[in-house]
Amino acid sequence: MNKTKRLQKICIAILTALLLTACGEDSELIQFQNSMDEFCTKISEIDTGINNIDAQSENAVDELLNYLDDLDIVFRAFARLDFPEEFDYLEPLADESSQYMSEAVANYHEAYSNHSYQESTAEYARQNYSRAYKRVQIIITFLHGETPNDADLTIEYDN
Repeated sequence: MNKTKRLQKICIAILTALLLTACGEDSELIQFQNSMDEFCTKISEIDTGINNIDAQSENAVDELLNYLDDLDIVFRAFARLDFPEEFDYLEPLADESSQYMSEAVANYHEAYSNHSYQESTAEYARQNYSRAYKRVQIIITFLHGETPNDADLTIEYDN
C-alpha cells in the first residue's frame, strides 16, 4: 500500500487544476475546490498513518483495518460530492471509486479475520484498492484539463 508519492502527485494536481478553474468568483467551484482539498488532505493523513504502523506491533492489523475503515468513509464522502456542472460527467467515476474502496476494505477485513491471513482475499482487496485510486487519478487528470493516457480507459465524445 505504498502510495505516498502517488498521493502527493494527486494532491498537487488537484490543487493546480482547481486553482486554474476557480479563478473567477464562482462559489460552486470554490466549494468544490475546498471539498477536493479536504479529500486530498484526509487521504494523505490516512496514508501517513498506514505507513507509520509498526508491522511488529500486536495491534498492527487492527490499526491497519481502522485506517482502512476511515479511508472507506472518506471515499464515500467523495462519492457524495456535488461536482460542478462542467464536471458532472466525472461523478460516476467518483461513485465507482467509492464502491471499489468499500469492496477493498471489506475484503481486507475478511483477509485478516479469525487471526489468520488469507492471501487470495488480500490480493483481491489490493486490486479493488488500486481500482479505487485509479479512478481518482482519472478524475484529477480531467479536472486538470487533460485527457488521461490509460490503455484501459475508453473515452466517448458527444458530437
